Amino acid sequence: MSEPNSASLYVVATPIGNLQDLSPRAATVLSEVAMVAAEDTRHTARLLRHLGVRVPMLSLHEHNESARVDRIDAYLAAGESIALVSDAGTPLISDPGFVLVRELRARGRRIVPVPGACALVTALSAAGLPTDRFTFHGFLPAKGGARRAQLEELSGRAETLVFYESPHRIRDTLTDIGEALGGRHLVVGRELTKTFETFLEGSALELAARMEEDPNQARGEFVVMVAGAPPREKGVGVEVEGEALLAALLAEGAGVKQAAGVASRLLGGARKAWYARAQALKDGD
Repeated sequence: MSEPNSASLYVVATPIGNLQDLSPRAATVLSEVAMVAAEDTRHTARLLRHLGVRVPMLSLHEHNESARVDRIDAYLAAGESIALVSDAGTPLISDPGFVLVRELRARGRRIVPVPGACALVTALSAAGLPTDRFTFHGFLPAKGGARRAQLEELSGRAETLVFYESPHRIRDTLTDIGEALGGRHLVVGRELTKTFETFLEGSALELAARMEEDPNQARGEFVVMVAGAPPREKGVGVEVEGEALLAALLAEGAGVKQAAGVASRLLGGARKAWYARAQALKDGD
């Protein structure tokens, strides 16, 4: 290897679309390792062919990762370096590799990052949303109830929220974001670095409607970025306003859950907290 020191596991970022985004260092590592551990060997074979590289590959994905640790460790123990890649972007970022890296670190093996493309950072760099603070939540749960519950837990967070989403769930996810987080500003990055790269912005429900009208906008892989909860004044004023709003909604016949949802969207804060206060008001009545 042209890289210094002993045998290593190289965690190599690969392009998320445009093959020209592969760094020269990554290309060198892939050409000189003893083996490439790949999420999908068929996908990685196309990249290696593009580079003119012939190197053995080993599949490593979420279903076999634990079983691959000993085999890869044996290569490292024998002085042979391995490259770890995912289908696109940086391994471990909503991709396989965490178990392998954790276990090899515990065994004292050398782990070397080879940085490059990452859909999360790529999307944030062009979204125009605050990036001084953000949290990444990977893929939201596939089932609607669990997805809405997680969104409600995040409703009071002030930093930019970032999610990945797939084409068959994007419209449902946008609808749930609209229900849980209200009319906040969203930016959705689609097919990043590819031919049909698109950034859409607006409220969640506006974007869901746009995708309903134009199904092409619901194709591809997505990074969904949501503005954080707006700042709200602390103190007695907001508490009184919230109590009055809940009381008015309950008096008009709204259920506790519905009243909590309205208060959360209008005043911010976790829906669970508003639910508890609404239930207390109802029980007091």
